Amino acid sequence: MKFSLKEFTKFEKILWITSIVVVTGSFMMSKSFNVVSLLASLLGVSGVILCAKGNVIGQFLIIIFALLYAVVSFEEKYYGEMITYLGMSAPVAVVSIITWIKNPYTETEVKVGGLTAKKLVFLIISAAAVTTIFYFILKSLGTNNLLFSTVSVTTSYLAAVLTAMRVEYYALAYAANDIVLIVLWVLSSINDIGYATMIICFSMFLINDIYGFYNWKKIKIKQRIKYNSQFTMRNS
Repeated sequence: MKFSLKEFTKFEKILWITSIVVVTGSFMMSKSFNVVSLLASLLGVSGVILCAKGNVIGQFLIIIFALLYAVVSFEEKYYGEMITYLGMSAPVAVVSIITWIKNPYTETEVKVGGLTAKKLVFLIISAAAVTTIFYFILKSLGTNNLLFSTVSVTTSYLAAVLTAMRVEYYALAYAANDIVLIVLWVLSSINDIGYATMIICFSMFLINDIYGFYNWKKIKIKQRIKYNSQFTMRNS
């Protein structure tokens, strides 16, 4: 479990720096500056890019982001977001830390797993159950924008579980969640333009998650090629 900028490509460094500059700049220009939101956004976007590299340290940052983002969501009465990040995203990130540490490929990269038919069936059934349960919970709490909040729970759940499974499709699930969150904060910014900063924040998350899927596919191919070559050498 190490961190080294030497492991980052030029593009990844530019993406990370750009994300931090854009997020910070958007908050600085906002009339309703919120320190908690800014800190959550910076930790979140840094965690996303590290996870895109398959580095377990990213999961630690995601846990802190989840706690801070829950506070911001509570203030806006997005109880679905608050419950999701406190009761699901943060705990699953802890599980992900354990599974990633137990399955290292190198000191800075996790071993990519596979999505079997059994795992897929579990995902579909459990996601349907989680969606149904949370819909009624959020409805009883009077959650704002109930439909989008429920969809956010579903996409967050899929992303969190796929992350713990070390499957590259986690990034696509997070990208879908980013889109839902962008819609939620657009609706909030209609009443308070200060929340426009969250739109920019999750737009940067979206870009990073799309890159995360691309990079995990590349990592998976690299790892499989090396495994196959080593297997061939042992049996030759």
